[in-house]
Amino acid sequence: MNGQGTLKLDAGIERSWQVLLDPNVLERCIMGCKKLELESQHKYNAELSIGIAAVKGKYESTIEIADIEKPKHYKLIVKGEGGPGNVEATGLIDLSPLDENTTELAYTYEAEVGGKVAMIGQRMLGGVAKLIIQDFFKKLAKELKKIESSA
Repeated sequence: MNGQGTLKLDAGIERSWQVLLDPNVLERCIMGCKKLELESQHKYNAELSIGIAAVKGKYESTIEIADIEKPKHYKLIVKGEGGPGNVEATGLIDLSPLDENTTELAYTYEAEVGGKVAMIGQRMLGGVAKLIIQDFFKKLAKELKKIESSA
């Protein structure tokens, strides 16, 4: 399963980069994230509780940020396991300044799932993945607005 997209962030590239790598912001933006703890530099352990259709359940996950090219690019590596199954995903995040106060974020992702979750079919999984990603970026945009308005 894979996908891609772009969106505009209402902040400059440096601020957008800072927010995207802030563990407190990530914890608030990742759907169902109950806990996000630093394991080592750029690697986190996460507890997720997802409440959507066939992927519903609790997951223990690791989230790693790699291939960092500040402030323009990084790779996100996610591995999770729980009652409904497991997931391994990679995502690429690329930032480009549109102007001083606006940044374009482009993303691509690939994910493989196993266990019960894999039995529900790629079409439904693709819809769930899209929903989770849209939710993340919607929350991220709100976080950026909050930070920009208080700056």
